[in-house]
Amino acid sequence: MSKRTLDIIEYTIALVNEFAKRFGLSEADSFRYIDRYNGMKLIEQCYGIMHTLSFADSVDGMASYCRRNGGTL
Repeated sequence: MSKRTLDIIEYTIALVNEFAKRFGLSEADSFRYIDRYNGMKLIEQCYGIMHTLSFADSVDGMASYCRRNGGTL
């Protein structure tokens, strides 16, 4: 596995955890919500930018993106 792939995985885990904390979800529910509303695609496509932002900004962006795709959080 490449270093970039490992970096994306580590970032995704951290972002899912921060998202869970912000919205009072379990980590599993946070992952399912993000995945259901296409947030994993966002991370895949925008990792280069997202990982330079604070987690607070990334969680805000993820929540907004998921809302635009049908989410309610």
